Amino acid sequence: MNYQEYLARKASVDPATGLANVEALHPALFGYQSDIVRWALRRGRAAIFAGTGLGKTLMEIVWASEVAKATGKPVLILTPLAVAAQFVAEGERFGLPVMRAASRDDISTGVYVTNYDKLPRFDLDAFGGIVLDESSILKSYTGATRTALIEGCARIPFRLAATATPAPNDFMELGNHAQFLGVMTYVEMLAMFFVHDGSDTQKWRLKGHAQSEFWQWMCSWAVMLTKPSDLGYDDTLHNLPPLVTNQHTVAVEYRPSMETGLLFPVEARTLQERIGARRDTIAERVECAAALINGNNRPWVAWCNLNAETDALIKAIPGAVGVNGSDSEALKEARLEAFSRGDIRVLVTKPSVCGFGMNWQHCCDTAFVGLNDSFEQVFQAVRRFWRFGQTNPVNVHFIAAETEGAVVANLARKEADAARMIAAMVANMADITSVDIKGQSRDKAGYAPAQTQLPSFWKVA
Repeated sequence: MNYQEYLARKASVDPATGLANVEALHPALFGYQSDIVRWALRRGRAAIFAGTGLGKTLMEIVWASEVAKATGKPVLILTPLAVAAQFVAEGERFGLPVMRAASRDDISTGVYVTNYDKLPRFDLDAFGGIVLDESSILKSYTGATRTALIEGCARIPFRLAATATPAPNDFMELGNHAQFLGVMTYVEMLAMFFVHDGSDTQKWRLKGHAQSEFWQWMCSWAVMLTKPSDLGYDDTLHNLPPLVTNQHTVAVEYRPSMETGLLFPVEARTLQERIGARRDTIAERVECAAALINGNNRPWVAWCNLNAETDALIKAIPGAVGVNGSDSEALKEARLEAFSRGDIRVLVTKPSVCGFGMNWQHCCDTAFVGLNDSFEQVFQAVRRFWRFGQTNPVNVHFIAAETEGAVVANLARKEADAARMIAAMVANMADITSVDIKGQSRDKAGYAPAQTQLPSFWKVA
């Protein structure tokens, strides 16, 4: 082996393995969507980190249709609960058939869609391509399901992961995406580009000298944008309406807490105190939310954290319908589809149950009656409404007791951190990604060695 061959083996950029010559794509695609789909097909295994409402559903369907046509094998799209129906409807809208599948017995040829929960019912080796919709599920789902996706899809030649901007400051999610796509394991990613942040072994930060190489590596397999202009396209048709955030701080009665054992209410700081503050103030927070929701006849979604909050809201709001994690899959899908059609005015649920994948631009009012420390859940829940295609200002109401100040402050801090992180990610990737998706390949690491022969004492097996 010569030195050039040795360097080629060590290159960290994943080479393109997809379709090099793709004919004209579906005419419904915007320019940036068409270029992204063509790039993803050329890559073969790619990730699309695009903001909510930028048309990921259509891009996924077109990509899957092209792969099915090229390979002669079926392609499977995996989605969160109740989102499969949206794919079928979107396919019908644009003349691209997408069929529901419940198990391997439903598969023949073409593009199919199913829920993540049904994954064990399929023989993944039968597919020429697979799509993970809302692929941040690689981080948030159970370890067993994440492992099943990564290991089960390893032999599928075409793989696409699509989600909104991945969780800020969560590099493990990026690592899981890279491992799913066969680019690099997350352990290898951490070893190559990151170091522990101080004495905390749970926190990682980019090595100072590796930042440029990290973003270039990311751009070899992922495209990231929050709006078309991030890649040099026109934003005219993709301007978001205003997002109006309202903070409601509910006063609490001064009484002893059975949860914490405190005689007087104090601002919750520890986990036990936060749980106690939530349980002790359900009535006050529900009363505030019910007054807001009953004050008009517009569609609403109320997000809860505790089952007791859900039950109390359903009693306090006429016609409100709940969707719980314990409900059957059929009941969940029926109620979510009914809300999407406008047959249900007020939906009461949790971000962990319905905070991913749904397109609810018909609704512009939402209230968080129960809060936890997960900014990602809040981010995703708000994006069900505040997304491209929404025509009205979106009103978000955060309702918290005065004893929950630490939770509210923590979410505000994470929101600021997220905005900085997303801006940095987009800024670092924009120039490279813009060049790449418009047709130029970056399949080789940009390293020009000064020495072209190995030292005499260095023997490579």
